[in-house]
Amino acid sequence: MDIGLLLLRVLLAAILFAHGTQKALGWFNGPGPAGAEALFGKLGQVPARTKVRLAVVCELAAATSLLLGLVTPLGAAIAAGTMLVAGFSMIYLNITFWNSAGGGEYPIVLSGAALVLGFTGPGRYSLDALIDSLPWVANGEQQVLFGLVVVVVAVVAAYPPLRSVRQARASRADVG
Repeated sequence: MDIGLLLLRVLLAAILFAHGTQKALGWFNGPGPAGAEALFGKLGQVPARTKVRLAVVCELAAATSLLLGLVTPLGAAIAAGTMLVAGFSMIYLNITFWNSAGGGEYPIVLSGAALVLGFTGPGRYSLDALIDSLPWVANGEQQVLFGLVVVVVAVVAAYPPLRSVRQARASRADVG
C-alpha cells in the first residue's frame, strides 16, 4: 500500500508541476503567462494575471507537498481545490464534462486522486511519516476525519473562483 501511495503522490506532483510551469514558463508546450492569462480571462477568472499567478503558486506548492509527503493534507487540499476550479471552469465554458470535447473530466479526476490522499494519508515513504506524532498521519476514523477536512477545504477554496466563472458565463449568455 505504501508504494502505491508513493507512486500516486509522485504522479500527481509531476502533473501539477507540469501544469504550473506550463502557465508560468511555457514549459511542456504550455501557453506561458500571456496565453494562460488569455484563457483565464475567457473563463471569467478576473483579474486574469492575478488568478494565473495564484494557480501557479497553488500547483507548485501542492506538487512540492505531495512529492515530499510533507503536510500532505494541505497539499492534497490545494491540489484538489485547484483542479476542481480547472475542471469546472472548463465544464462551464464548453458545456461538457468530457475532456475530448473541451470539458473538465481530466482535472476532476486529478482532484479526486488528491482527495484520495486526504483519506489515506501519505504512506510510510513520506516526510510526514518520519516526523513523530503528526496528527494527520493516522489510521482508521481519525484519517477519515482528515479526509473530510481536505474535502471541505478544497470545496470552500474552489467556490469563489467558480462562482466568478459561472457569473461570467451567465453574463455572456445574457449578451449573446
